[in-house]
Amino acid sequence: MPFPIQAFLIALLFSSIASAAIVEHVFNVEDVVVKPLCQEQMIPSVNRSLPGPTINVREGDTLVVHVINNSTYNITIHWHGVFQRNSPWMDGANMITQCPIQPGYNFTYRFDITGQEGTLLWHAHVVNLRATLHGAIIIRPRSGRPYPFPKPYKEVPIIFAQWWNVDLAVLQLRPAPIADAFLINGLAGDTYSCSKNRMYNLKVVQGKTYLLRIINAALNTHLFFKIANHNVTVVAIDAAYTTPYVSDVMILTPGQTVDALLTADQPIGLYYMTISAYISAHPIVPVPTDRTINGLIVYEGAALNTSPAKTTMPEGMNQISTAHRFSSNITSLVDGPHWTPVPRHVDEKMFITMGLGLDPCPLGTKCIGPLGQRYAGSLNNRTFAIPQTLSLQEAYFYNISGIYTDDFPNQPPLKFDYTNFEVSGDNEYKMLFPERKTSVKKLKFNSTVELIVQNTGIITSESHPMHLHGFNFYVLGYGFGNYDPINDARKLNLVNPQMRNTVGVPPGGWVVLRFIANNPGAWMFHCHMDAHLPYGIIMAFIVQNGPTPETSLQPPPSNLPQCTRDPKIYESPTTNVDLSY
Repeated sequence: MPFPIQAFLIALLFSSIASAAIVEHVFNVEDVVVKPLCQEQMIPSVNRSLPGPTINVREGDTLVVHVINNSTYNITIHWHGVFQRNSPWMDGANMITQCPIQPGYNFTYRFDITGQEGTLLWHAHVVNLRATLHGAIIIRPRSGRPYPFPKPYKEVPIIFAQWWNVDLAVLQLRPAPIADAFLINGLAGDTYSCSKNRMYNLKVVQGKTYLLRIINAALNTHLFFKIANHNVTVVAIDAAYTTPYVSDVMILTPGQTVDALLTADQPIGLYYMTISAYISAHPIVPVPTDRTINGLIVYEGAALNTSPAKTTMPEGMNQISTAHRFSSNITSLVDGPHWTPVPRHVDEKMFITMGLGLDPCPLGTKCIGPLGQRYAGSLNNRTFAIPQTLSLQEAYFYNISGIYTDDFPNQPPLKFDYTNFEVSGDNEYKMLFPERKTSVKKLKFNSTVELIVQNTGIITSESHPMHLHGFNFYVLGYGFGNYDPINDARKLNLVNPQMRNTVGVPPGGWVVLRFIANNPGAWMFHCHMDAHLPYGIIMAFIVQNGPTPETSLQPPPSNLPQCTRDPKIYESPTTNVDLSY
């Protein structure tokens, strides 16, 4: 007869097995005509909806999604923030883990969702297609396991997006210009006369608490979010539970999610919920003048002909301090579900300078960037060139040469005043022109990696949302100026740091990240502004195999899409434009 603790563990094992399910979806990608703003436009969509369908799963479930590409675009679907443990071929990173699904073809994604709960998103991972191909992934606890906070009365996905008054085919040709509008759950609201009767309404009952599952699926813009006369309590970010944090305003970079409890504790009435842009790249990027978008909180019993209470959004340069205060004050829920202590021993330490540089203007072409050149991305003075004939992971698995090199440096080639960059000689001038190369960093299985990501003032300083595929990382600290390896290191949070998959590196500042490389395969680390993908603010880690078959990269599925022709979807635009948001 087993001891009581053994009996408990056996019962827990069987309950976990019994609670797991296979959740199956069909994503039919096709071009449709929509009119969320002032004119009809042709867009690619999933199942003819904008945003696309919400995926509901429980932790431990297996998700199966059959993607049928009936559109006119090459596509992949990335499951943003999903760990993809033992399923790296399913990550959906175009030309990193797979070639694209070409028009008329299909591919089935199948993977387990384990070790995380909360809100994530799925989206296309081909430049600019995320604008209309995106949706929510909601991961609830296994059956019988509660949330680590009071159960809400209702759960509500709220998805932010950007909108342009052009067909998506036009946006494929160059970095997207400033958006014509933002959307809340596919609606532009009353800021625009042609959409004033199409505004997202959330109906609430006074006294009830709602779990808002908030997603920023915008291509290129950080967004503030605020609800008039209401505070919210943040309980999770990027599908990782947090110490409850009360705030009247939130900031979400592209790709970030926030789970927040909203209690309808105000007098019965109408209240605006508002999003507005946070533009940190001054003065190179023009700031939109009227870009607030409203949704509406409607209390049960409210008179619908009354004026809604208005929000007061952050303005001017104070945006930076407001964004930093929210982002840096969140901490992890220690001993909460799936929480693990910060690893103290570091095996691999990297210092990565990040920002923009220049790419020589092709002969016979007029470029309007600084010094008459084109923009380029820079990580340690490298611009990442996306493979064009074979995915990076296939090249690694089959040991095919000529696709990439494994020499991504642990530090920049030159030490300089990173946040106050000036050209004072040939070395500094060379830093303006990063080397274009498909270079990766190899990591030993189960090694602990620390990344100090330093924003630079080359060209401009701005917040970049850096996203790591396949892992969460501990955000040990944020700061401004040049990172000080002595004084700043003393301030790092090694007790309860927040965990994320996407972090906004402060303009003119730095973050310190740490993660355990325990998932073999090729994983992107890149800026999650789509305008910066063609510029090449990207690098990749290759996590090497562990000691067992279970900890090794397995062969690809037999139906993995093949590159039958050069997709040429990440090349730098031939007609260069100013940085666009």
